[in-house]
Amino acid sequence: MRVAIVGGTGDFGLALAARLVEAGDEVVIGSRDPARAQEKANEVGATAGAANEEAVHGVDLVVLATKADGALSTAADLAEAIGETPVLSVASDLRSADSLSLAQRTQDILRAPVVAGLHSLAAGKLAHGRPDEDAFVCGDDAGAKALALELAGRVVAGRALDAGPLASARALEGMTAVIVNLNKRYKGHAGIRVTGLP
Repeated sequence: MRVAIVGGTGDFGLALAARLVEAGDEVVIGSRDPARAQEKANEVGATAGAANEEAVHGVDLVVLATKADGALSTAADLAEAIGETPVLSVASDLRSADSLSLAQRTQDILRAPVVAGLHSLAAGKLAHGRPDEDAFVCGDDAGAKALALELAGRVVAGRALDAGPLASARALEGMTAVIVNLNKRYKGHAGIRVTGLP
């Protein structure tokens, strides 16, 4: 799979890039600063680093891995360049009172199908290998969801699980807040494994 990671120079994007490179995928790291993107691409062995607009061309899946407060503006800036290429939204807007998830609001901006996932994975753990956790993906477009589930399955030692329609993204994004609070309270590194599934 050829994957563009927009915001790939950040902690989560870079950790995700490292795991995908390790799994044998072609990864293009995107950034507003193309020189920094190339530097980080070299660091993890990615195929290339480029400005975001260039990074999203000719890929199978775009991962929108910017910080939550920049996700919507970045999506709007890249809408034309992304076109109809499927997008995986991984950010969680923990401060918004909006009833729609960040992924749903991103879908309102883009023509491309948007799926949401990987919210329960911590950048720090992902940077050190495939975490022994499950990863969740939700979305309304079957093809986009299949690509995102395939990607998720490459980066965790647990399972990639279909968590339903894009409307479920609000719950997935909210899970991030729960995990962050648990880690603060117990000084740990919480992750999620689902029991009772075949």
